[in-house]
Amino acid sequence: MAFDVRPADVFDDVATLLSPKDRTKQSCWCLSYRLAYPERRAMTGLDQAEYVAGLCARTPAPGVVAYDGEMPVGWAGVAPRAELHAFTHGRVIPTVDDLPVWSVWCFKVRGGHRRQGIAHALLDGAVAFARASGAPALEGYPVDTGDRRVDAISAFVGTRRMFEAAGFTKAADTDSTRGEFPRVLMRLDLR
Repeated sequence: MAFDVRPADVFDDVATLLSPKDRTKQSCWCLSYRLAYPERRAMTGLDQAEYVAGLCARTPAPGVVAYDGEMPVGWAGVAPRAELHAFTHGRVIPTVDDLPVWSVWCFKVRGGHRRQGIAHALLDGAVAFARASGAPALEGYPVDTGDRRVDAISAFVGTRRMFEAAGFTKAADTDSTRGEFPRVLMRLDLR
């Protein structure tokens, strides 16, 4: 099945995928890697929604959305690594070099639409989006599961196998884990 993957510039579509049912409540909104914890924690749910709406209104958009027809069915956070607090200030995901790389760090597939290849389509769309935006390379930080299955909670960062299928190669180990799985730094040259 083919999915159309577009820049995440329609806030209502992003909100369909990331927002809690009650927008007054705090949720991730895919901001946990983008903002410092104290800044994110100080926001109300409505503040978070407003912040993401602002991201959707700018160029580049904060990620990509996969559509089945006109229905948004998946999200991937994609941005210049320099915009992501967790990667510029954190200690568990290394910086490989000084190249101004972009990062893809989060995948979310709408319930009832999993196991249809949407995450793979999102990763392909993230590559196309980063390339069209002038990124010299794209990094991801997926779990390395070997041959074991991974639960949806741990798989939101993707899997090494998924990244390898998209042409990425391992660039470094990390000190990060998701669940019981180590995360690795995968990179794809876009030049």
